[in-house]
Amino acid sequence: MEIIQYIATRLGQMIPVLFLVALISFLCMALVPGDPIMLMLGGRATETVIAAAHEEFGLDKPIFVRFFSFIFQGLQGDLGRSIIQRQPVTVLIGERISQTSFLLGYSAFLALIVAIPLSFLAVVRHNRPTDHIIRLTGMVGLSMPSFWVGLLLMLLFGLKFNLFPIRGFGDGFLEHLWYLFLPSFTISLFLIPMLVQSLRESMLDVLQSDYVEVARSKGLSSRRILLKHVFRNSLIPTITVLSVNIGWLLSGAVVVEFVFSIPGLGSLLVRSVGFRDYPVIQGLAVVFAMMVME
Repeated sequence: MEIIQYIATRLGQMIPVLFLVALISFLCMALVPGDPIMLMLGGRATETVIAAAHEEFGLDKPIFVRFFSFIFQGLQGDLGRSIIQRQPVTVLIGERISQTSFLLGYSAFLALIVAIPLSFLAVVRHNRPTDHIIRLTGMVGLSMPSFWVGLLLMLLFGLKFNLFPIRGFGDGFLEHLWYLFLPSFTISLFLIPMLVQSLRESMLDVLQSDYVEVARSKGLSSRRILLKHVFRNSLIPTITVLSVNIGWLLSGAVVVEFVFSIPGLGSLLVRSVGFRDYPVIQGLAVVFAMMVME
């Protein structure tokens, strides 16, 4: 019964948020100057052809009619048809969502395997130079823009040392890991400081707990106390921080996918904005909102 109530509550929260996201994205696209039909057909198209294209994609209708038509179709699982690529938006998103999901999962994995040992080191060396250096380095990393870091890693490890590919997605699981290492590491660099800070603070709080003092009184080693008692109870808040920052990961993936030419949702969004492909942009806005809320 509690599960049903939780699902109903989440759906009740999602519906107004998705409606607002759809409304804001629709209004933004309507107010942005530029005609996608003109971009698609070019300057040599006749007025008759342009008018026919506007009618085909419903761009000749009033804005409020187009919006509620989008909402009604969206409730039926239809996000419209791309103006530029002339394919259903759901098909375009379905072809690319696995690439973006793999990139986000890979980034989170890299962030965790780097953040966990750094957090242990910061706790063991609490208030010592090592602890201060780890925290200072994290603050510097957060201040650098992701596109700049991505270009730097691309030039250094992709072009100079030729260790990793600088574009594409690869074929097969192992190639995905190889091709996406640099873009995933770029995204993880901005997530690592958040995880280190969260895990470090949680571990320091747990170290002051009564059951830790009892474990020390029993003669357990510091390593065993950290691994068996402290780390296990400190990991839950860190996972919460990771889940809360899914939206930030998505925003980073948009830029990183464009820089590394990854055929995911981010690069699709950038390309669609450039061509004023309204249905794709609106559909992606709704999908991104659903991914963040989940």
